[in-house]
Amino acid sequence: MTAIIWTRQARHRFGMQGSAIMEKTLNPIHKAESRQSAVMRRLMVLGLLPLLMIVLCIVLGLVEPKFLRSANLINVLRNASFLMLIASGQMMVLIIGGFDLSIGAVVALTSVTTALSMNALIALFPDSYLLVISLGVLAGLGAGAAVGLLNGFVVALMKVSPFMVTLGTLSIASGLALYMTQGVPVYGMPDLFTRDFGRMRIFNLPVVIYLTAAMLVLIWWMMNHTKFGKYMYAIGSNEHAARVSGVKVTFYIVATYTVCSMVAALTGILLTARVGSGEAGLGATLMMESIAAAVIGGVSLRGGVGRVEMVALGALFLALVTNAMNLLRVDSKLQTIVIGVVIILAVGIETYQSKRAKR
Repeated sequence: MTAIIWTRQARHRFGMQGSAIMEKTLNPIHKAESRQSAVMRRLMVLGLLPLLMIVLCIVLGLVEPKFLRSANLINVLRNASFLMLIASGQMMVLIIGGFDLSIGAVVALTSVTTALSMNALIALFPDSYLLVISLGVLAGLGAGAAVGLLNGFVVALMKVSPFMVTLGTLSIASGLALYMTQGVPVYGMPDLFTRDFGRMRIFNLPVVIYLTAAMLVLIWWMMNHTKFGKYMYAIGSNEHAARVSGVKVTFYIVATYTVCSMVAALTGILLTARVGSGEAGLGATLMMESIAAAVIGGVSLRGGVGRVEMVALGALFLALVTNAMNLLRVDSKLQTIVIGVVIILAVGIETYQSKRAKR
């Protein structure tokens, strides 16, 4: 920018010859500024999150050597995988300008539904474990889809605030999960599901890491290369403009809430396989953490902005912070406070950047 101003001043004072001499003199400066601008653009695209994570890892490695052990790093990746999944669903709803408070309760409802279904089916088909597991998983996904459809229809057709709708379905799903189990964990699922699948490792990595990576690639492709993804960004940026442009806004809002709930249901199924029981309290903190991961990953609470790869990094960052607090023996109650502070900081930064962009 400085080079351009100087060149214009030279043209004004000395004519075209002076301008040419000045451009030749300032050409290296201009190139250096272009390189700096390119670096800045790349940093703006990536954000400060990767740099912050590298610093955090270095500090943790110095303060607590256990952090760098392979078992601990694999544990961080596994915990982050569950959060990445559910946060990617939350991201989709945030991009269309919505909000989903019910996904934590969907995890619990899915866990209970899957476990109870398998228990009931195993009595009917005692030797058909694959059939029992398949039908149990479908029942869990169906429960998640039902909650998502309810959210989407009420938000899109009745124009009720997403906050209030999903708060209501949170209460319904939590209540159903507690009512069906009376607060008691449900055991008795096939070992093929809990032991063989839930604790399976491939090349020493839990299978959930591979599944999460595959899902993230699928969501990235959907958001960037399909009409569904492009319309989600369009609706979140300006719903009225999208509607008058011929986009079936109601359909895409309902579909987005449904997909979000089904991703949460998949998370619930994977967690159920991991812990080996259906629990009504499963995923209680995931709602708050999913919003935090999405906002830390750069998703705008006003809609229209968000990338799944950055949300995955946001989830990994939160998993690192939680692991650090565990290794440093921070009280669990204080950990909740720290996560709350991180959320407020992330929202504050996102609000500041949004206001700055409008200037």
